[in-house]
Amino acid sequence: MVNLQITAGITAKEIINFLKQEQTLPEVIVKILSGKIVKEFAEQINPIITLEEIQDECHQFRTQHHLETSSDLIAWLVGRGLLYEEWEQIISDRLLAKKLAKHLFASQVEAYFMEHKSEFQEILLYQIIVPFERIATDLFYQIEEQELSFFEAAHLYDIDQRRRLSCGYSGWVSMAELDPELVEAILNGNVGEIIPPVKTAAGYHLMLVEEVTQLDLTPEIQEKILDKLFENWLHLEVQYRLQKCQSQDMTYQSITTYLSRKSPENPR
Repeated sequence: MVNLQITAGITAKEIINFLKQEQTLPEVIVKILSGKIVKEFAEQINPIITLEEIQDECHQFRTQHHLETSSDLIAWLVGRGLLYEEWEQIISDRLLAKKLAKHLFASQVEAYFMEHKSEFQEILLYQIIVPFERIATDLFYQIEEQELSFFEAAHLYDIDQRRRLSCGYSGWVSMAELDPELVEAILNGNVGEIIPPVKTAAGYHLMLVEEVTQLDLTPEIQEKILDKLFENWLHLEVQYRLQKCQSQDMTYQSITTYLSRKSPENPR
Protein backbone atom coordinates (compact mmCIF):
# COMPACT_ATOMS: atom_id res chain seq x y z
CA MET A 1 0.00 0.00 0.00
CA VAL A 2 1.24 3.53 -0.71
CA ASN A 3 2.67 5.23 2.41
CA LEU A 4 0.87 8.56 2.34
CA GLN A 5 3.05 10.00 5.10
CA ILE A 6 6.14 9.50 2.96
CA THR A 7 4.75 10.35 -0.49
CA ALA A 8 2.58 13.31 0.42
CA GLY A 9 3.57 14.34 3.92
CA ILE A 10 0.15 13.36 5.25
CA THR A 11 -0.16 11.82 8.69
CA ALA A 12 -2.83 9.46 9.96
CA LYS A 13 -3.97 12.16 12.42
CA GLU A 14 -4.45 14.61 9.56
CA ILE A 15 -6.53 12.06 7.68
CA ILE A 16 -8.79 11.48 10.69
CA ASN A 17 -9.16 15.23 11.30
CA PHE A 18 -10.07 15.74 7.65
CA LEU A 19 -12.68 12.98 7.80
CA LYS A 20 -14.16 14.64 10.88
CA GLN A 21 -14.31 18.02 9.16
CA GLU A 22 -15.94 16.47 6.09
CA GLN A 23 -18.37 14.63 8.39
CA THR A 24 -17.46 11.31 6.79
CA LEU A 25 -15.65 9.69 9.72
CA PRO A 26 -18.85 7.98 10.98
CA GLU A 27 -19.33 6.43 7.54
CA VAL A 28 -15.75 5.15 7.54
CA ILE A 29 -16.17 3.71 11.04
CA VAL A 30 -19.37 1.93 9.94
CA LYS A 31 -17.55 0.36 6.97
CA ILE A 32 -14.65 -0.78 9.14
CA LEU A 33 -16.98 -2.18 11.76
CA SER A 34 -19.04 -3.96 9.08
CA GLY A 35 -15.92 -5.72 7.83
CA LYS A 36 -14.93 -6.77 11.34
CA ILE A 37 -18.41 -8.17 12.03
CA VAL A 38 -18.36 -10.22 8.82
CA LYS A 39 -14.97 -11.70 9.66
CA GLU A 40 -16.00 -12.31 13.26
CA PHE A 41 -19.05 -14.35 12.30
CA ALA A 42 -17.36 -16.03 9.33
CA GLU A 43 -14.61 -17.39 11.58
CA GLN A 44 -17.22 -19.42 13.42
CA ILE A 45 -18.45 -21.22 10.29
CA ASN A 46 -14.97 -21.52 8.75
CA PRO A 47 -16.19 -21.40 5.12
CA ILE A 48 -14.25 -23.18 2.39
CA ILE A 49 -13.35 -20.90 -0.52
CA THR A 50 -12.26 -22.70 -3.68
CA LEU A 51 -9.87 -21.46 -6.36
CA GLU A 52 -12.73 -21.49 -8.87
CA GLU A 53 -14.81 -19.22 -6.61
CA ILE A 54 -11.91 -16.80 -6.28
CA GLN A 55 -11.46 -16.72 -10.06
CA ASP A 56 -15.19 -16.12 -10.59
CA GLU A 57 -15.21 -13.32 -8.02
CA CYS A 58 -12.15 -11.73 -9.64
CA HIS A 59 -13.90 -11.83 -12.99
CA GLN A 60 -17.05 -10.23 -11.54
CA PHE A 61 -15.00 -7.51 -9.86
CA ARG A 62 -13.10 -6.69 -13.03
CA THR A 63 -16.31 -6.63 -15.06
CA GLN A 64 -17.99 -4.29 -12.57
CA HIS A 65 -15.03 -1.91 -12.67
CA HIS A 66 -14.43 -2.24 -16.45
CA LEU A 67 -10.93 -3.67 -15.95
CA GLU A 68 -10.71 -5.62 -19.18
CA THR A 69 -6.94 -6.06 -19.41
CA SER A 70 -4.09 -6.64 -16.98
CA SER A 71 -2.91 -3.10 -17.72
CA ASP A 72 -6.33 -1.77 -16.72
CA LEU A 73 -6.14 -3.65 -13.44
CA ILE A 74 -2.60 -2.48 -12.68
CA ALA A 75 -3.55 1.14 -13.40
CA TRP A 76 -6.61 0.80 -11.17
CA LEU A 77 -4.50 -0.61 -8.31
CA VAL A 78 -1.80 2.06 -8.65
CA GLY A 79 -4.41 4.82 -8.71
CA ARG A 80 -5.75 3.60 -5.36
CA GLY A 81 -2.43 2.83 -3.71
CA LEU A 82 -3.14 -0.91 -3.60
CA LEU A 83 -0.82 -3.86 -3.99
CA TYR A 84 -2.01 -6.93 -5.88
CA GLU A 85 -2.06 -8.87 -2.61
CA GLU A 86 -4.34 -6.24 -1.08
CA TRP A 87 -6.70 -6.52 -4.03
CA GLU A 88 -6.78 -10.28 -3.45
CA GLN A 89 -7.79 -9.54 0.15
CA ILE A 90 -10.66 -7.38 -1.15
CA ILE A 91 -11.80 -10.32 -3.28
CA SER A 92 -11.49 -12.67 -0.32
CA ASP A 93 -13.56 -10.34 1.86
CA ARG A 94 -16.30 -10.18 -0.78
CA LEU A 95 -16.43 -13.96 -0.97
CA LEU A 96 -16.46 -14.23 2.80
CA ALA A 97 -19.48 -11.92 3.00
CA LYS A 98 -21.31 -13.95 0.35
CA LYS A 99 -20.57 -17.22 2.15
CA LEU A 100 -21.78 -15.78 5.44
CA ALA A 101 -24.94 -14.40 3.84
CA LYS A 102 -25.74 -17.81 2.38
CA HIS A 103 -25.06 -19.54 5.70
CA LEU A 104 -27.29 -17.16 7.65
CA PHE A 105 -30.17 -16.61 5.25
CA ALA A 106 -30.30 -19.22 2.46
CA SER A 107 -33.10 -21.04 4.29
CA GLN A 108 -35.18 -17.83 4.42
CA VAL A 109 -34.99 -16.86 0.75
CA GLU A 110 -37.99 -18.81 -0.55
CA ALA A 111 -40.28 -17.63 2.26
CA TYR A 112 -39.20 -14.02 1.71
CA PHE A 113 -39.84 -14.35 -2.01
CA MET A 114 -43.35 -15.67 -1.50
CA GLU A 115 -44.17 -12.96 1.03
CA HIS A 116 -42.66 -10.08 -0.97
CA LYS A 117 -43.17 -11.32 -4.51
CA SER A 118 -44.48 -7.98 -5.71
CA GLU A 119 -41.08 -6.39 -4.99
CA PHE A 120 -39.58 -8.40 -7.84
CA GLN A 121 -42.42 -8.11 -10.34
CA GLU A 122 -42.43 -5.80 -13.32
CA ILE A 123 -45.52 -4.20 -14.81
CA LEU A 124 -46.29 -2.63 -18.17
CA LEU A 125 -47.56 0.71 -16.92
CA TYR A 126 -49.45 3.65 -18.33
CA GLN A 127 -50.05 6.58 -16.01
CA ILE A 128 -51.32 10.13 -15.84
CA ILE A 129 -50.00 12.53 -13.21
CA VAL A 130 -51.85 15.79 -12.53
CA PRO A 131 -51.27 18.42 -9.82
CA PHE A 132 -54.72 18.52 -8.23
CA GLU A 133 -57.06 15.91 -6.78
CA ARG A 134 -60.14 17.44 -8.41
CA ILE A 135 -58.61 17.15 -11.88
CA ALA A 136 -57.60 13.54 -11.21
CA THR A 137 -61.09 12.65 -9.96
CA ASP A 138 -62.81 14.35 -12.91
CA LEU A 139 -60.54 12.54 -15.37
CA PHE A 140 -61.14 9.21 -13.65
CA TYR A 141 -64.92 9.50 -14.00
CA GLN A 142 -64.71 10.79 -17.58
CA ILE A 143 -62.59 7.79 -18.52
CA GLU A 144 -64.89 5.42 -16.63
CA GLU A 145 -67.91 6.86 -18.46
CA GLN A 146 -66.00 6.67 -21.77
CA GLU A 147 -66.23 10.41 -22.38
CA LEU A 148 -62.54 10.25 -23.30
CA SER A 149 -59.95 7.51 -23.35
CA PHE A 150 -57.13 7.07 -20.85
CA PHE A 151 -54.62 7.81 -23.61
CA GLU A 152 -56.40 11.01 -24.69
CA ALA A 153 -56.47 12.19 -21.08
CA ALA A 154 -52.75 11.51 -20.71
CA HIS A 155 -51.98 13.36 -23.93
CA LEU A 156 -53.98 16.40 -22.84
CA TYR A 157 -53.46 16.70 -19.09
CA ASP A 158 -50.29 14.98 -17.83
CA ILE A 159 -47.81 17.36 -16.18
CA ASP A 160 -44.88 15.68 -17.94
CA GLN A 161 -44.31 16.48 -21.61
CA ARG A 162 -42.70 13.11 -22.32
CA ARG A 163 -45.72 11.24 -20.98
CA ARG A 164 -48.08 13.56 -22.83
CA LEU A 165 -46.33 12.74 -26.09
CA SER A 166 -46.37 9.00 -25.32
CA CYS A 167 -50.00 9.10 -24.11
CA GLY A 168 -49.03 8.01 -20.60
CA TYR A 169 -46.75 5.14 -21.57
CA SER A 170 -44.18 4.48 -18.82
CA GLY A 171 -42.96 1.12 -20.12
CA TRP A 172 -41.89 -1.86 -18.05
CA VAL A 173 -41.43 -0.71 -14.46
CA SER A 174 -40.14 -2.65 -11.46
CA MET A 175 -42.60 -2.61 -8.58
CA ALA A 176 -39.64 -2.09 -6.25
CA GLU A 177 -39.05 1.33 -7.85
CA LEU A 178 -42.57 2.60 -7.19
CA ASP A 179 -43.82 4.48 -4.13
CA PRO A 180 -45.52 2.21 -1.57
CA GLU A 181 -48.83 4.00 -2.15
CA LEU A 182 -48.71 3.13 -5.84
CA VAL A 183 -47.76 -0.49 -5.18
CA GLU A 184 -50.67 -0.92 -2.78
CA ALA A 185 -53.11 0.57 -5.29
CA ILE A 186 -51.79 -1.65 -8.10
CA LEU A 187 -52.06 -4.80 -5.97
CA ASN A 188 -55.64 -3.89 -5.09
CA GLY A 189 -56.53 -3.17 -8.73
CA ASN A 190 -56.99 -5.36 -11.78
CA VAL A 191 -54.92 -5.65 -14.93
CA GLY A 192 -56.50 -3.67 -17.76
CA GLU A 193 -58.63 -1.48 -15.48
CA ILE A 194 -57.96 2.14 -14.56
CA ILE A 195 -56.89 2.62 -10.95
CA PRO A 196 -58.52 5.51 -9.02
CA PRO A 197 -56.37 8.55 -8.13
CA VAL A 198 -53.42 7.96 -5.80
CA LYS A 199 -51.52 10.82 -4.17
CA THR A 200 -47.71 10.92 -3.99
CA ALA A 201 -45.16 13.72 -3.77
CA ALA A 202 -45.23 13.91 -7.58
CA GLY A 203 -48.97 14.62 -7.74
CA TYR A 204 -52.14 12.59 -8.28
CA HIS A 205 -51.69 9.41 -10.32
CA LEU A 206 -54.16 7.61 -12.53
CA MET A 207 -52.70 4.26 -13.55
CA LEU A 208 -53.46 1.54 -16.06
CA VAL A 209 -51.53 -1.73 -15.76
CA GLU A 210 -51.55 -3.56 -19.07
CA GLU A 211 -49.45 -6.60 -18.11
CA VAL A 212 -47.71 -8.14 -15.08
CA THR A 213 -44.71 -10.46 -15.30
CA GLN A 214 -45.08 -13.97 -13.87
CA LEU A 215 -42.04 -14.56 -11.70
CA ASP A 216 -40.08 -17.63 -10.68
CA LEU A 217 -37.41 -17.68 -8.00
CA THR A 218 -34.44 -17.34 -10.36
CA PRO A 219 -30.78 -17.39 -9.23
CA GLU A 220 -30.65 -13.63 -9.83
CA ILE A 221 -33.63 -13.00 -7.55
CA GLN A 222 -32.20 -15.39 -4.96
CA GLU A 223 -29.00 -13.34 -4.91
CA LYS A 224 -30.94 -10.08 -4.54
CA ILE A 225 -32.91 -11.46 -1.60
CA LEU A 226 -29.78 -12.82 0.07
CA ASP A 227 -28.09 -9.44 -0.33
CA LYS A 228 -31.07 -7.61 1.14
CA LEU A 229 -31.46 -9.91 4.13
CA PHE A 230 -27.73 -9.81 4.80
CA GLU A 231 -27.51 -6.02 4.49
CA ASN A 232 -30.44 -5.56 6.87
CA TRP A 233 -28.86 -7.92 9.40
CA LEU A 234 -25.44 -6.28 9.11
CA HIS A 235 -26.97 -2.82 9.52
CA LEU A 236 -28.70 -3.88 12.74
CA GLU A 237 -25.53 -5.52 14.05
CA VAL A 238 -23.48 -2.38 13.33
CA GLN A 239 -26.06 -0.18 15.05
CA TYR A 240 -25.98 -2.47 18.09
CA ARG A 241 -22.19 -2.20 18.35
CA LEU A 242 -22.24 1.58 17.89
CA GLN A 243 -24.97 2.03 20.49
CA LYS A 244 -22.87 -0.06 22.84
CA CYS A 245 -19.98 2.34 22.28
CA GLN A 246 -22.23 5.37 22.81
CA SER A 247 -23.65 3.93 26.02
CA GLN A 248 -20.08 3.76 27.29
CA ASP A 249 -19.56 7.39 26.20
CA MET A 250 -16.72 6.42 23.88
CA THR A 251 -15.00 9.09 21.74
CA TYR A 252 -13.91 8.59 18.13
CA GLN A 253 -10.42 7.81 19.40
CA SER A 254 -11.67 5.15 21.80
CA ILE A 255 -14.01 3.76 19.13
CA THR A 256 -10.99 3.44 16.83
CA THR A 257 -9.18 1.58 19.60
CA TYR A 258 -12.23 -0.63 20.07
CA LEU A 259 -12.29 -1.44 16.36
CA SER A 260 -8.60 -2.36 16.38
CA ARG A 261 -9.07 -4.96 19.11
CA LYS A 262 -9.30 -8.65 18.32
CA SER A 263 -12.93 -9.58 17.75
CA PRO A 264 -14.52 -11.59 20.57
CA GLU A 265 -14.78 -15.31 20.00
CA ASN A 266 -18.43 -15.45 21.03
CA PRO A 267 -20.33 -12.63 19.33
CA ARG A 268 -23.84 -11.70 20.21
